[in-house]
Amino acid sequence: MFDVVAFIPRVVAQSIPLMYGSTGETITQKSGNLNLGIPGVMYVGAISGVIGSFLYERACGTAENMNPLLTVLIPLLACLIGSLIMGLIYCFLTVTLRANQNVTGLAMTTFGIGVGNFFGGSLISLTGADVPSIALSATSNTFRTALPGAGSTGWFGKVFLSYGFLAYIAIIVSLLAAYVLRSTRIGLHLRAVGESPATADAAGIDITKYKYGATCLGCMIAGLGGLYYVMDYANGVWSNDAFGDRGWLAIALVIFTIWRPDVGVLSSFLFGGLYILYLYIPTGTNLAVKELYKMLPYIVTIVVLIFTSMRNKRENQPPASLGLSYFREDR
Repeated sequence: MFDVVAFIPRVVAQSIPLMYGSTGETITQKSGNLNLGIPGVMYVGAISGVIGSFLYERACGTAENMNPLLTVLIPLLACLIGSLIMGLIYCFLTVTLRANQNVTGLAMTTFGIGVGNFFGGSLISLTGADVPSIALSATSNTFRTALPGAGSTGWFGKVFLSYGFLAYIAIIVSLLAAYVLRSTRIGLHLRAVGESPATADAAGIDITKYKYGATCLGCMIAGLGGLYYVMDYANGVWSNDAFGDRGWLAIALVIFTIWRPDVGVLSSFLFGGLYILYLYIPTGTNLAVKELYKMLPYIVTIVVLIFTSMRNKRENQPPASLGLSYFREDR
């Protein structure tokens, strides 16, 4: 029998990296930057956090010597710094040097995965482990600490209280991003830059500042998705090439939510459920059918894209200057 109480926590755990990635990419795209390097950014954010926690655990020796606050802050700051560097590289290439955004994004994905695998492999060599992975159990236990009452309130605790703090922060960040984009002057300026940078420039808005700020902030948020995957979803275990297609799924989710981070909260849960649905549908030993079920999130995205294109509402379309470099001298 299908166990809903067991299914929902797995859906939430699967959806949080998607929520971080899609929220960060939405903020980036609102500035007119199409960052297809989100999978690489999430990878670098994850390995940066792993490096920070690995060095701290080695320095402390045992879990008893580790300070809970530092156990969280060190990988968190390392993740944000690594993701910020990726954002700065992307902005320097696409905003300052005006390189093609599509090519740059794909290159950033390849670069980020390569960086992650290089440092991940180096850390695995340092541990001398027999298996190609690193286990950061002490750090993971801190990140995965559930809210009080998670184990004593039955199904309610399992469904609503059994997640680490990064899961709740993901929802807060998405709702806050939606509010800023929709109801503040900064959000208005950012949307103006994404729609018509020439008009925004004529109005005195600093195009470079907003593009750099939105893209770097988006990369830092997306990087947290990678950190969550390792420290919470994967129980602190890092292994090369373990992320799958979650980064690309986060980009698809941006289209599915019609560039609205608040809609992205529920949509991430939907995508997370569709992503693991094949585990709960009886398919026997037919692996081909399971692979077809894995395509469901992308099929739903294509259907939504077709539907919104047919309706042709302006608010459902991407920013007008998305993916285009701004040349001020052409204004």
